[in-house]
Amino acid sequence: MEVSVYNIKGEDTGRKVTLNDAVFGIEPNDHVIYMAVKQYLANRRQGTHKSKERSEISGSTRKLGRQKGGGGARRGDINSPLLVGGARVFGPKPRDYSFKLNKKVKALARKSALSYRAKENSVVVLEDFTFEAPKTKQVVELVNNLKLSGKKLLFVLKESDKNVYLSARNLEKVNVQPVSGMNTYNVLNANVLVLTESALAAIDNNLM
Repeated sequence: MEVSVYNIKGEDTGRKVTLNDAVFGIEPNDHVIYMAVKQYLANRRQGTHKSKERSEISGSTRKLGRQKGGGGARRGDINSPLLVGGARVFGPKPRDYSFKLNKKVKALARKSALSYRAKENSVVVLEDFTFEAPKTKQVVELVNNLKLSGKKLLFVLKESDKNVYLSARNLEKVNVQPVSGMNTYNVLNANVLVLTESALAAIDNNLM
């Protein structure tokens, strides 16, 4: 599949690049996409939730009523989960939600996500660019030149570029990532994938 190369003014340079079918043209595997997105979201969870259980509530341990004959549950002391202000039964505890996936599974998930974007014609290739200083206005002009305003965009650069990152940081629908930081969730969360030429070559090298 061939796509045109644009410059930052939104003009077609007349050159074309070929998207590697082994990366952008595979039959997407929905299950590995699900696993990769699940892992990404799970790894973001802090897992610091906590509620007090019966042994952690401050209160008297005196038995409030007789064991039998009260006509209700055997509720014990005032910390009983049956009473208002009592403890919670099997409440949440701090835990680590992260889990691991094999490298080949994550690579297949990224290829599947990229293939979905390519099938939807939602891949734009740009000439390599940088900014002399961080200015949000420059990114806004770039998005308008490409006629992509109002869409969620993922800009993928070969390497981290501080000026480009800071220029796009205040824009709600624009995300900038280096190739090393590109993941399945970010690709699928964007309406359009904007790749620089060097980033496209790096993606081919990483996923082949």
